[in-house]
Amino acid sequence: MRETSEDLKELQALLDASLSRSTSHLRSIINTASTLTAEQLTHVLTGMCTLALSTVTAKGEPRISGVDGHFLRGKWHFGTARGAAKARHLAARSAVSAAHMRGEDLGVFTHGTVEILNPQEGESAADWPDLLAYFKNCYGDDFFDWDNDVVYYRLRPHWMTVYASDIAKLTATSPS
Repeated sequence: MRETSEDLKELQALLDASLSRSTSHLRSIINTASTLTAEQLTHVLTGMCTLALSTVTAKGEPRISGVDGHFLRGKWHFGTARGAAKARHLAARSAVSAAHMRGEDLGVFTHGTVEILNPQEGESAADWPDLLAYFKNCYGDDFFDWDNDVVYYRLRPHWMTVYASDIAKLTATSPS
């Protein structure tokens, strides 16, 4: 777990507010008996988690693709090739939706905006050196030309909810 107590507090507030603003239909499925706390979620979402990421074209058409998601400090982080269609979409329109699902056991649904962590021109995010070390540890130092080939993003959520069908089972198998 890489989250600070402040990260966990912010994440829990987001999870609570998101669920309270949800429709009655969603709240009938996701409730205190079928969701995770911020602390539980950070224990479950370790390492690389495949995300279904949804962006929007210039014509307003939705596009979905897969990315390697990393849940760090209570937010999703992911990368793509600088020349990918999703990179063009995100440069023009920063709003995204992301879903991470593990069969019927877990669903993490997020809406928000992204920020570029390592722009080709301009200043990188203050925490980019630490994040880059993390990503190099995951993928290897020579997996990419980290300066030119890939662009990384942080999804700043304004809405996030979590469904867990069996919390005890899910949290028992996650690393602590």
